[in-house]
Amino acid sequence: MHSIGLPFRAPPPPFLEVAPWPSNPPSRTLLPPRASLSSSAYSPSRRLPKPPSVPTKPLPSPDLRWLTSRIVKLSRRRQLDQIFEEVEIAKRRYGRLNTIVMNAVMEACIHCQDVGSARQVFEEMSGPDGCGVDNVSFGILLKGLGEARRVDEAFQMLESIDKGSAFGGLQLSAHVIYGLLNSLLQSGDLWRANGLIARYRFVLHKEGQSLLLYNLLIKGYTNSDFPLGALAVRDEILRQGLKPDKLTYNTLIFACVKSGRIDAAVQLLAEMKEENEKSSCCELIPDAVTYTILLKGFGNNKDLHSVIKTVEEMKTSDLFIDRTAYTAMVDALLACGSIKGALCMFGEIIKQSGKDSNIRPKPHLYLSMMRAFAMRGDLDMVKRLNIRMWSDSVGSISPLVQGEADELLMEAAINDNQVDFAKVVLSKIITRRQGFSWTSRGGMTAIKVEALSGFTCSMLRPYILPQVLVDDPVEKYMTAFDDANPLPCSMTLNKVVMRFFKDSAIPVVDDWGSCVGIVYRNDCNKIDAPVSSVMRGPPPCVTTSTSIGRVIDLLLEKKYEIVVVVRNSSVYETIYSCSSRPVGVFTLKNLFPLLHVTDQ
Repeated sequence: MHSIGLPFRAPPPPFLEVAPWPSNPPSRTLLPPRASLSSSAYSPSRRLPKPPSVPTKPLPSPDLRWLTSRIVKLSRRRQLDQIFEEVEIAKRRYGRLNTIVMNAVMEACIHCQDVGSARQVFEEMSGPDGCGVDNVSFGILLKGLGEARRVDEAFQMLESIDKGSAFGGLQLSAHVIYGLLNSLLQSGDLWRANGLIARYRFVLHKEGQSLLLYNLLIKGYTNSDFPLGALAVRDEILRQGLKPDKLTYNTLIFACVKSGRIDAAVQLLAEMKEENEKSSCCELIPDAVTYTILLKGFGNNKDLHSVIKTVEEMKTSDLFIDRTAYTAMVDALLACGSIKGALCMFGEIIKQSGKDSNIRPKPHLYLSMMRAFAMRGDLDMVKRLNIRMWSDSVGSISPLVQGEADELLMEAAINDNQVDFAKVVLSKIITRRQGFSWTSRGGMTAIKVEALSGFTCSMLRPYILPQVLVDDPVEKYMTAFDDANPLPCSMTLNKVVMRFFKDSAIPVVDDWGSCVGIVYRNDCNKIDAPVSSVMRGPPPCVTTSTSIGRVIDLLLEKKYEIVVVVRNSSVYETIYSCSSRPVGVFTLKNLFPLLHVTDQ
C-alpha cells in the first residue's frame, strides 16, 4: 500500500477582503440642479439610500484538465507514488481538487491493483472536507472491488446505495451496477454475475439496455471454461424479440473460435451477412474485428485455403484493414506453415506503412516472423529481422520482447549448427537476466547449447530437482488447504498477527469457503484492519492436474510466494465458482526442500 498522505486537507483559498459598509452611513444633502434660494424651490436634506453590499467574489475554479491528463499518463506507466506526490502539490497550490481529478486518482489506483488506496481516496472524497462523490466514483470503486475479488464489500456498497444510506443520497443506476458486473464477467465468474443480475434486474431492465446486458453475458462466457454457453444467451436474445448487433455477432464468433467450433463461427458469419442484407441501415456488415477473429480460428485449424479465401475477401471489400488485421493475416499464414505467404504479406505491410504510419508493425509481428525462421535455422533472416525491429517497429520494445529476440537468435544459431555464435548470445543473455525457466523456449535452447558444448566450461549453474519429475501433477507435492490454515476475510489482523512470524503469505477465504485472496506479511501495517482490506486478489490458481514444472515456473517467473490449487472444474464451471473449492497450496517452502544446486 502506498503512502498517500491522506487525508487530503488543505486550507481554503483566501477571499478578497472588502471593507464593510458602516451600519449607519452619514446623511448627505443633495441640491437639485438650478435650484433657487426660495423656500418653495429648496427641498430639505434627504437621506441617501443604503448602498448595496458588494458581494465577495470567490476565486475562479482552476482549470485542472492538465492534471487529469497527467494522472492518466502516469497511470499507464503504473507510477502510483508519483501520482499521489503531484496530487499533494496541486492541493497545496489550488486547495481542494474537484471530483473529476479525484476520480482519475481512484482509476489509477484500480489500474495499479491497489484497491486499498482507492478505498481511502473514496472515503476522503465523501468526507466533510472532501469534494464529494458521484456515480462515476461508485462505479470505479465497485469495479476495483470486483477485480480484487472483494465481492462481499462490493455487494454491501450496492445495498447501501439501494437503501439510500450512501453518501450524497445517490440513486442506484445501471451505470453503477455495470462496473461490478463487467469485472465479474471479465474474470469469468458467471455464478456471482448471474446473482448480481437477478438481484438488481429491475434496475438493469428499467433503463432499456437489455441488449447491452446480454452482450456482457456473452462476453462473460468467452472468459469462462465453457465459451459455447454464449449460444444459449443468443437464443434468449431472440426469444425476447431483440435484434443482435455487430458486437453480439463478433463476440459469439469469438466464443465459437475459442471452443474450436470454427464451423459454427462460419455459420454465424453467414447469418450476419444475411441479416445485413435484410436491413437497410447496413449495421451488420462484417468488419475487421470479425475477419480477424475468423483468421485466428482458421490458423488454429491450419486451414490454409480458408485463410487465403478470407484474406482475399477482406481485400476485395470496402473494408478498412488496420494494423491488427494485417498482423492477424501474417499470424494465420505462419500457423498454417505458409512462410512464403507470410513474408509476402509482411512486405505488403511495410509498403503500406510508407503511406500510413498507423500500419507500421509492432514488435510482436517481428517476433512471429523470427520464430518461423529460427525453426528453419535461417540465422541471417533472424538477424535482419532483429535489426529492423529496432528501427522500423512502432511502440516500445519491452525487456521481455528483447529477451525473446535474443533467445530466437540463439535458437537460429543452434539450428544452423553455429554453436560458437549461440554461446556468445547465451553469455549476453546471462549478463542481462538473472535467470530463466528451463521449460521455456530460451531455457530449452540453452540446454541444447550446453549439450553441444559437452557441458565443458558451463556458463550456467542450474537447480536440480533429483526427486521430482516436472510432468508430475502438483497435487503430489502440495500442502493440503486445511493444513495451510486459511484466514476468514471478516477477521481482523490483531487476532492472527503471530501467524506472520512464521508464514509470509496466508490464503483468505470468504463465507462460502472459496479462496478470494492472499495476505502478505509486508502489507500488514495496521493492526486493527480487517483481513479483507489488506489482502491481494484474486489469488494465483492452478488445477490439480497442472504439472509441478509449470507451478515452479509461476513461482520463479511471476515472483509468487504461494499458488492455490483447486479441483479440475467441469466445462460448465470456472475456477472461481463456488463449487471449485481450493484443495491445497504450493509455496516456496514446498520448493526449497526439493532443490539441489550443482557445483561448478
